[in-house]
Amino acid sequence: MAIDFSFPPDVEDIRLRVRTFMNEEVEPAGRDVSFDSDRSELIMTILRLRQRAQERGLFNPHLPPDWGGLGLGPTAMAAVSAEAGRAKLGPFVLNCHAPDEGNMHTLLHFATREQKEKYLRPLAEGRGRSCFAMTEPEVAGSDPTLIRTSAELRGDEWVLNGHKWFISGAKGANFAIVIAKTDPEAEPPQARNSAFLVDIPTPGWQLVRDIETMSGSHNHCEIRLTDVRVPKENLLGERGGGHRLGQVRLGPARLAHCMRWIGQTERALEMLVDRATKRFSHGSLLSEKQAIQWMMSESAIELYSAKLMVLHGAFRIERGLSFKQEVSMAKVHVANTLWRVIDRAIQVHGALGYSRDAPLAHMLTEARWSRLADGADEVHMMRIAENLIQAYAKTGSTREGTGDLPI
Repeated sequence: MAIDFSFPPDVEDIRLRVRTFMNEEVEPAGRDVSFDSDRSELIMTILRLRQRAQERGLFNPHLPPDWGGLGLGPTAMAAVSAEAGRAKLGPFVLNCHAPDEGNMHTLLHFATREQKEKYLRPLAEGRGRSCFAMTEPEVAGSDPTLIRTSAELRGDEWVLNGHKWFISGAKGANFAIVIAKTDPEAEPPQARNSAFLVDIPTPGWQLVRDIETMSGSHNHCEIRLTDVRVPKENLLGERGGGHRLGQVRLGPARLAHCMRWIGQTERALEMLVDRATKRFSHGSLLSEKQAIQWMMSESAIELYSAKLMVLHGAFRIERGLSFKQEVSMAKVHVANTLWRVIDRAIQVHGALGYSRDAPLAHMLTEARWSRLADGADEVHMMRIAENLIQAYAKTGSTREGTGDLPI
């Protein structure tokens, strides 16, 4: 049988070593630092733990060996990222956090040799940071063809002007991958944008603010570009290829988010079960009450489905198969599972869950963005339906639109 839900011994060894590292060192260290307060303490903690990750042979699991990585494919990364996602600092410590992980893959795929040495090398060595600047406040972020930021070629330089926001990681980044319109009349509209490597700081690049969200400030920034001059050789990929580059980057990146969310979901479910099996009320433990058991079972079913969807999406990416439908379905399901399971865990914890004395309140406010980031639920649902209709029109069956599985 070709279907096997176990990992090869070398991957299973890495997964278990990541779990041990997270439990023994990363999770305890993460309790003592905050993303909202002294960032110098946070950065020093991450750097110290990165050194430990290198010593343990767990650094850069997503990169090929010639770039200092473990060479894990998407399926193996699903296991590793889920383990790392259980700890607040886990993905940062392994150097496979967003947006840098997606940017590293993008540079590997599209960058020239010179661009890789200048921009990828510092990321791979954990001594540089980056951001991906595509979303704009004036137009719908889910439709990149509407981008207004412009790039005009003047001699040997591109001149960029525009307005971006929710650019994750912009504060402290050494460079940005900026998507800008180079050919406004090109057809189809997807051929109008290009990607550029922009060094930070540079004249005309203004970091306006770190946008305050419902869960605080997390380095999601507003940026203005005013006559930002970029060398001609800093075009990333081909002219007019910005839309394709963005989709190549964001497809697997959406699934990478889901991998990390599985770790958070699993952690929330464990907290729910732990509380229910220890809290006594109205003559019995909470775990003995049907209403609480239903919360457990619904969460278990949803988490099980989420794991299978992520593994199958990673399987298709790894084998070069089409994956847009599967990743869209996973993105919607896992994001909503994350929200529901954390919410149930808060309910079972009562006032403690609603307070900041437990981590669940912060986990829930952070989880809300998952249903918007990398495409809102409604956009993915629209695409899922379109793909389903196309599959039926093409074959008379919905099978290709529901995973194309052999059952």
